[in-house]
Amino acid sequence: MSFKGVVHGWVHRYFSDEEAVIFALLLTLFFAALIFVGSMLMPFLTAVVVSYLLQGLVVQLQRLKIPEMLAILLAFSLFMSLLVAAIFWLLPMIWHQLVSLIRELPGMLRITQDWLNSLHESYPQLISQEQANSLLNDAIRELRHIGQVLVSLSLSSLPSLLAWLVYLVLVPILVFFMLKDQRKLTDFVISLMPRKRQLMTQIWQEMDAQIANYIRGKSLEILIVAGVTWICFSWLGLNYAELLALLVGFSVLVPYIGAAVVTLPVALIALFQFGFTSDFVWVIVIYGIIQALDGNVLVPLLFSEAVNLHPVSIILAVLFFGGLWGFWGVFFAIPLATFIKAIVNAWPRALQETASSGSETPSS
Repeated sequence: MSFKGVVHGWVHRYFSDEEAVIFALLLTLFFAALIFVGSMLMPFLTAVVVSYLLQGLVVQLQRLKIPEMLAILLAFSLFMSLLVAAIFWLLPMIWHQLVSLIRELPGMLRITQDWLNSLHESYPQLISQEQANSLLNDAIRELRHIGQVLVSLSLSSLPSLLAWLVYLVLVPILVFFMLKDQRKLTDFVISLMPRKRQLMTQIWQEMDAQIANYIRGKSLEILIVAGVTWICFSWLGLNYAELLALLVGFSVLVPYIGAAVVTLPVALIALFQFGFTSDFVWVIVIYGIIQALDGNVLVPLLFSEAVNLHPVSIILAVLFFGGLWGFWGVFFAIPLATFIKAIVNAWPRALQETASSGSETPSS
């Protein structure tokens, strides 16, 4: 098949209907807004994610014969309670453990130096004294660089602190009105759409189901993984169990990459605390079991096959959106990639269903 034929087939598959062209223009405007003003829209996007999460709870409460407004207030109260607990209990505890870990870094360096010296004495052919000193000096330089970064962040933290305070005010307000006025907001968006929107409706229904499935499933996965990790690490007596559990929980936001990155601090803290002992082996084994159960049991239970993404797609999404918006880009990379995949999967199928329904309509 010629290149012209391939292009013609692709255009016919995705743009064979006037409504498909309008939908493509709307998507172009949407992603252009994300790219150019996405950082300013982060409070709104965060509120959308939280609203998706809470809407499932509202629906479940309504199935228990609870009035809609009361269900919304209960779900919003739960969200505010978790937010207050995170601000006044979880974050101070995590910050305290992080400061304590930074204070222990010099002692960890001394342990590393002693270990390198003993390694040189036992295996002089494996590592020389110059190589051991070079490794230690590189580690010291990296720690000094981290210290300088922390100092610069503390000096420039006032604007960031003000931004976070604004987020803490805006996001709950947006979440409440998105829950309360969901029908009004939906009707307003629909009023802006063209009258002929059968294709858009079919695509939106599939995207809505997939994205809601992802957001609710991923939130539950974070809570389960973080909770189980905290229980196991606390039972093993591992220092900084809460900090490490939080890191392990949030690592599931970026599959494969997150687990690989978080493994290093878990292994290092266990190594410095226990050394090469059975306790260290138990930490690594249990951490590996948690990761294996998450990938092979928990994820298949929480997510449908429709939202599974290939590892290459995940890496590309993290690189692209992380390069655009930094932390927030990494945070929203997988939901946006899921959103794009849902569009790609639903678009041609919706066109085919629209065409078949039109052909089956009897002529008068």
